[in-house]
Amino acid sequence: MQSPEASERDEQFMAEAIELARRATGRTHPNPLVGCVIVRGDEIVGRGYHARAGEAHAEIAALEDAAGNAEGCELFVNHEPCCHFGRTPPCTDAILESGITRVVVGTIDPDPRVSGRGIEILRNAGVDVDCGVLETESRRLNAPFFKCIADGIPWVAAKWAMSLDGKIATHSGDSRWITDELSRARVHRLRDEHDAIMVGKQTLLADDPRLTCRREGGRDPVRFVVDARLEAPVTSRVFNHASSKALTVVFASSGADSERRQALEDRGVEVVDIGTDERGWLDARQMMTAIYDRGLLSVLVEGGGQLLGTFFDEGIVDYAYAFVAPRLIGGQKAPTPLAGRGIRSMEECLDLRDPKIEQLDSDLLIHGGVGAAPNPARAIDDQEK
Repeated sequence: MQSPEASERDEQFMAEAIELARRATGRTHPNPLVGCVIVRGDEIVGRGYHARAGEAHAEIAALEDAAGNAEGCELFVNHEPCCHFGRTPPCTDAILESGITRVVVGTIDPDPRVSGRGIEILRNAGVDVDCGVLETESRRLNAPFFKCIADGIPWVAAKWAMSLDGKIATHSGDSRWITDELSRARVHRLRDEHDAIMVGKQTLLADDPRLTCRREGGRDPVRFVVDARLEAPVTSRVFNHASSKALTVVFASSGADSERRQALEDRGVEVVDIGTDERGWLDARQMMTAIYDRGLLSVLVEGGGQLLGTFFDEGIVDYAYAFVAPRLIGGQKAPTPLAGRGIRSMEECLDLRDPKIEQLDSDLLIHGGVGAAPNPARAIDDQEK
């Protein structure tokens, strides 16, 4: 067993590895976020993180930064080193070749191709391996990756902006703008941090959004539109690829108008058929599976109310962001954030796990995990806190 001093030291270096991993948030799919530090005594001699799929893994980047000075050192990494050939060679081979004598791991990789084998290979080769240092933090960091491996669907974050009386637009559909500039800037940060973004047809009709990230140094998520009958105008800005290099995909039913389908495809938009339920609505889980099949780990669902309500009804939302403005809209017919079936009794309410409240100028941002079930994973956005 390690002494309290050694444990505190290990946590300090693991925290450094986690901070390095966060630098690539939203950019590594389908891979997890991984950071690594190489330590001699109490001095870090190499730092690295996995920047994006196809590029060097964190361990390799850290070894390169150590520039041949890793022999006899310790290596701290938040995610188990890989032991299989993918786009890059196994990290376990590079660690053994470097002369590293001790490896400290945050969490075991849930990927069946690894899942403890990386640790076993290192131990069998005589490397001292400790696992589980800052394990909860390491799992939180890669919540989307863990969910994808376990459930075969991406991490789903729901976002909406509403007035103090719970309206997302006026009864005429006007919603610009409910929240202030700082809140809207935060939304662009969320877009930057998620692999995909999704809206329903009504949002296109009401707001004609681009669904891009207007943040310095940011990147646009893959854009998904839910439009069963392909009723949104083909001239919608999200279908104009001059506004973004990001791919746009429309989920539709197989019976949607063939001419509209062709018009969208002529614009470079992909149209993907999704099965429908008894109401004629597209199957939520099929849509999530289609996103997962593209190697995307997380999706930010921005509305409207019917789409968000359906996802909550299906129990596939993992995290919620509610931007609340101190404004009153009123009107019985003014839309609310969550439509769908809803619940019958207060006993069925979904509670936010570990809720956070932030003040953004005059607005409030309330966010937290969805549901009462224990979950070690919190939001991507919460990693920066």
